[in-house]
Amino acid sequence: MEITFFWFRRDLRLSDNTALFHALSENQQVIPLFIFDTDIIDELPKDDARISFIYQQLEQINVELQKVESSLLVLKGNPKDVWQKIISEYKVKNIYFNKDYEPYAIKRDTEITTLAKTNNVAVFSFKDQVIFEENDVLKDDKTPYTIYTPYKNKWLAAFSLNLCDTKNNKNHLTNLAKNQFSFPSLASLNFNLSSIKVKPYSLANLENYEAERNFPATDNTSYLSPHLRFGTISIRNSVKNSLEKSPVFLSELIWREFFMQILFHFPHVVNKSFKAKYDNINWRNNKNEFALWCEGKTGYPIVDAGMRQLNETGYMHNRVRMVVASFLCKHLLIDWRWGEAYFAKKLLDYDLSANNGNWQWAAGTGCDAAPYFRVFNPYEQVKKFDPDLKYITKWVKNLNELTYPAPIVEHKFARERAIATYKKGLEKT
Repeated sequence: MEITFFWFRRDLRLSDNTALFHALSENQQVIPLFIFDTDIIDELPKDDARISFIYQQLEQINVELQKVESSLLVLKGNPKDVWQKIISEYKVKNIYFNKDYEPYAIKRDTEITTLAKTNNVAVFSFKDQVIFEENDVLKDDKTPYTIYTPYKNKWLAAFSLNLCDTKNNKNHLTNLAKNQFSFPSLASLNFNLSSIKVKPYSLANLENYEAERNFPATDNTSYLSPHLRFGTISIRNSVKNSLEKSPVFLSELIWREFFMQILFHFPHVVNKSFKAKYDNINWRNNKNEFALWCEGKTGYPIVDAGMRQLNETGYMHNRVRMVVASFLCKHLLIDWRWGEAYFAKKLLDYDLSANNGNWQWAAGTGCDAAPYFRVFNPYEQVKKFDPDLKYITKWVKNLNELTYPAPIVEHKFARERAIATYKKGLEKT
């Protein structure tokens, strides 16, 4: 019997899933598959909260599949080795998946496609995690945008509601193969359940997003980002909601696609500055100061609150992310790559393009970045965005105790040192 496989990746949902819709509507005997990629997960701690979240989403998907007498095939290994084994065991006709635009994913998918075609297996990939792909929104000369505002304007001009049409998979679930694969335990995958949980998203209060988004104490954020990262909600659903309720929230979704196309067109940003001249900055990279920043013990309450929130919950308010990133790069003169790597370990919503783009923005090294001489004043940020210290006292329990440290560096001195260091580095070019 010829089998079609649908490969779950960053799209952990049955509803409005583009490649799954095509796999089911165009074929019978479809086996849904998820691969725990050892090239990625072997680098993670055993209790990584993102793995727990993925596992729980897969469990939910499997429960739904069992209602139609099907099940999810969950495997672990190097994707190429896994697919080689599948192709040797099944009479595979087609492989369907949604596109991914990160450098590792592109390389992986190219290898799998080559392997499939060598074995006379057809491969079909689809746009799903974005409204516009890497070459859909370009300048008139067909080169990529590197400044956000003109990109956003072109994005909006090209947008139409039909791009948010949803794919109804329910009518086609009967085309799933009747299989009852045993669902693995988390322990058998060599992971433990994390105590850190991903919060459910809410798009109900977007009307107040613009007014409240910069105030971390209100906690009036959507918590959408990890769900977009792992695809438990479609981007089409998210955009439709923001169109009706909040143009500012829509702008944030466009930023997401802007950074994704930057990473695609300029993959050197993974480990180098977008603007090459910024690679000449002479970072101090003091390991002890970095450790204090990581632990939330800098003596700057807004910075420490953000880092403690991150360490305890896997999340940090967006305004605070900007403050802590600027502080690391400017006040402490620690390489943005150190901060980016720490966020990559801790953030539930870690996404390479957004994490990289935002860290380079804060450091002044990226495309359309904050100018190097713009140094956030942490005290002014508190006055503006947490004047009653509600956010700070929630996370910094020892704020008014002797155990709370003195400031790691004096603000005025740090600001002048940062500007001088940046200026000196840029003069080398």
